[in-house]
Amino acid sequence: MPSLASPRCRCSWPPVAADFKGKKIGNWGFGNEFEIFAALTKAGLDPAKDVTLVQQQFDMVGLLSGDIDAAEAMTYNEYAQVLEAVNPDTGALYTADDFNVVSYEEAGVGMLQDAIWASGERLASDAAYADTAVKFVAASLQGWAYCRDNVESCRDIVLSKGSKLGASHQLWQMNEVNKLIWPAANGVGFIDEAAWNRTAQLSLETKNLEGGTVLTKAPDAEAYTNDIVTQALEILAGLGVDTSGSSYAPIEVTLNEGGN
Repeated sequence: MPSLASPRCRCSWPPVAADFKGKKIGNWGFGNEFEIFAALTKAGLDPAKDVTLVQQQFDMVGLLSGDIDAAEAMTYNEYAQVLEAVNPDTGALYTADDFNVVSYEEAGVGMLQDAIWASGERLASDAAYADTAVKFVAASLQGWAYCRDNVESCRDIVLSKGSKLGASHQLWQMNEVNKLIWPAANGVGFIDEAAWNRTAQLSLETKNLEGGTVLTKAPDAEAYTNDIVTQALEILAGLGVDTSGSSYAPIEVTLNEGGN
């Protein structure tokens, strides 16, 4: 998918990362912890000493039960799970005012996410392989353009495939992902160089508890390129697909209990 910004945030009782000192901080692990550590470090905290890190499931149960003070969340998924839950103090669903959201993008530690991987050697030496890559990207981006303009239809496609999450949750997901993508001034899928550089720098500098980093050396110069997506956008332009979404506006989504 074309991630042009980090959708990851932290849903918490404390309002800012600097207030996490002495708190229990949930994290998913599996490489998802680096934005957390970057945010804590930027706030002047030592992830190894100033907070208690807790393995978090891919849900918000730990936060809602009080087992952790801050939970890792995606704006398009886990955050909605909070807003779909009943606040026992009011008997109504939780609202955005009941929690604090620490946006890693706003904190300057957001990292680009999700990618389509291909062999650099084959892209350079195999014309048929490169052509397939361009067409694959074009088809993917055409799908995202369709879902921009047909939010409910794309929700229904997911539901028809046996989603464990309900209709209002899936509508929220589609709407929030659209917000991350559109409008796309340079064309959907075009990688912003500043966001790329920030991601690379954080990957070099941010250490986990074992002292490891995502990258041990700077990416090769050819690692950053928009060559394939540029060709894909040319294909879509020829098909009359709107790849910038300049007039895009999100819809209003009402979440129901349990995401139903």
